[in-house]
Amino acid sequence: MAQHTSLRNLFLSHVAQTSPSPPMLEVASAEGIYIKDIYGKTYIDFISGIAVSNSGHRHPKVVEAIKYQADKYLHVMVYGEFIQSPQVLLAQAIIDCLPKSFGSVYFVNSGSEASEGAMKLAKRFTGRRKMIAFRNAYHGSTQGALSLMGGDYFKTGYGPLLPDVEILDYNSFSDLERIDKETACVFAESIQGEAGALPPSSLWIQQLATRCKEVGALLVLDEIQSGFGRTGKFFAFEHFGVVPDIVLMAKGMGGGLPIGAFAASAEIMSCLSHTPVLGHITTFGGNALTAAAAHANLKVLLDEGYIEAVATKEQLIRETLTADGIIGIRGKGLMLALEFDSNERVLKIMERCYEKGLITDWFLFADNCLRIAPPLIITEAQIQEACRMINEAVEESV
Repeated sequence: MAQHTSLRNLFLSHVAQTSPSPPMLEVASAEGIYIKDIYGKTYIDFISGIAVSNSGHRHPKVVEAIKYQADKYLHVMVYGEFIQSPQVLLAQAIIDCLPKSFGSVYFVNSGSEASEGAMKLAKRFTGRRKMIAFRNAYHGSTQGALSLMGGDYFKTGYGPLLPDVEILDYNSFSDLERIDKETACVFAESIQGEAGALPPSSLWIQQLATRCKEVGALLVLDEIQSGFGRTGKFFAFEHFGVVPDIVLMAKGMGGGLPIGAFAASAEIMSCLSHTPVLGHITTFGGNALTAAAAHANLKVLLDEGYIEAVATKEQLIRETLTADGIIGIRGKGLMLALEFDSNERVLKIMERCYEKGLITDWFLFADNCLRIAPPLIITEAQIQEACRMINEAVEESV
């Protein structure tokens, strides 16, 4: 017990803190949809480490790929210089999942880095500087990505940020007219994550794509939360009949290891290779170990039927969560938000869920909503168990 107390104290003393009250669950192990703490208590992870563990924790095929690659080599050279088979095979597999207009993938280490790279790529290709994003958007926390964030609270104290960024209203048809021939790119989440799993209207996102084509702006769709099968399609934009110019991915990509990417046509991406040479640089992007894990994760999701089963699992969640006090359920697939009347109610429900052995969370721009984003491997019986816990927590939190 003394050692455990010491570890908690060391965590609070030496691991940089980002909130005044982290849950501080002390993890001993994780497997499938479950996380076990050092006291032996088991929790259902109903948020996948925030949309990361799409194939579950430590999927056997992902772990096997990691071990295999660890016996071959780890870091050998910075990105783009040596031919490394895990990276090449992963790039090919991702391109096979994208529309035919895509031909090239640039690997990075996170979603924020994917956003940063895409911003540079759009400016370089178009020769323009103006960028557009949407209210309640979240594309990362580095300074460039933060400039695209559609909420002022989280920007407090970090200015000045990038100039020439305009924030429009998501799903607003009239705001589309502000996309003009000075616009380099428009960043949009295919489904807004931190706004509380907010989908676009199909007509709106189609008109957004049309407007970008009319003025020569690049459409950048952020699939960092919604990609890799989370919504029942490999990428969420497939639901809406649109094709972006650049797509961002991370989170559910790596099977639990840190990796991200931005993808585009070979024509667009090639501009990073000249004037200047090395137009974008990363040391660890496409690291052999993470690429091997990501490739195994991708094959698991595609080959084992998990993506096709998402719609049925979504329907089961919607039918099972019936507690009085739930205002509504929004989102698509296994990227859902339970809406309540206040953040205070959500925090009480979260606390009761933790006590029962269920991990959930709230949203940055929708703190009256409870996050639901379980691993795609979750079974119907496990869904019913998790929903029972939520129903009980809602009733007990009045």
